[in-house]
Amino acid sequence: MSPPHPPSPERAAAVRRQFGEEVRSERPDLAALCLLMGAAADGTLDDAGMDAAQQELDRLAGELPYRPGGPREWARALCRLLGERYGFHGAAADYQRLESSLLHEVLVRRRGLPILLSVVWMEVARRAGAPVCGVALPGHFVVGFGAAGELVLADPFDGGRVLTGADADLLVAGATGAPLDPSMLVPATPLEVVSRILNNIRAWAAVRPERSDVALWAVELSLLLPSHPARLRYERAQLLVQRGDFVDGARELEAYAEVLGTVDEPAAERVRGQARAARALLN
Repeated sequence: MSPPHPPSPERAAAVRRQFGEEVRSERPDLAALCLLMGAAADGTLDDAGMDAAQQELDRLAGELPYRPGGPREWARALCRLLGERYGFHGAAADYQRLESSLLHEVLVRRRGLPILLSVVWMEVARRAGAPVCGVALPGHFVVGFGAAGELVLADPFDGGRVLTGADADLLVAGATGAPLDPSMLVPATPLEVVSRILNNIRAWAAVRPERSDVALWAVELSLLLPSHPARLRYERAQLLVQRGDFVDGARELEAYAEVLGTVDEPAAERVRGQARAARALLN
């Protein structure tokens, strides 16, 4: 399958505007934000396509049993529906595909990264009334059912397998070499989930210089989040210069240098030098 084709500049601007409005809303809609990320990547995903993806999540939720029981029963019900009946899961090869980070593609392919599969689990479960949240374990995103502090964890990447305490310890130890700490079992907010997805997309693009278009839209959406590192502006500036937009790249470098100058003037001057070099490329 070929990578998604980018949207037109007009469509991309509209998507950024909608994304910015959604992240500033009182209760950001996780599915809507994930679909807007998909629209930033895929020019074929229009408003009707995003509506269809939301309807598919509604349909899947309608197939869950009515109030199956406590948190463990909810987790098992999601595993039976999404993991066993519909075959949602992940594999190592999925880390190499941009589609694995795009919700509309994950709903069609039923394959994806742990965090995108977890979004499917959370959105389907939430629509059915389950007490569900995302849990950002180091290196591996999972879902939790029940009250904070007493979560029953499930791993959508493994088809929704319900995890024992030992299973969770192994996941964390494999990623960090350290044991699971209770502080890791904190429900992730929608914007934290979105930020982590965008980080994954930027990491995917970083090792594929030919996909600087993907890196750029991922950085630009990240900059719309209420909380983001100032260095993202520097990353955006570098991408603009790399893509031949020397004027906007230089302006962004100069703006970043102003911020940086309040804490590290020598570093700021180096960035100003990069801005001058970018402008010189126009000659």
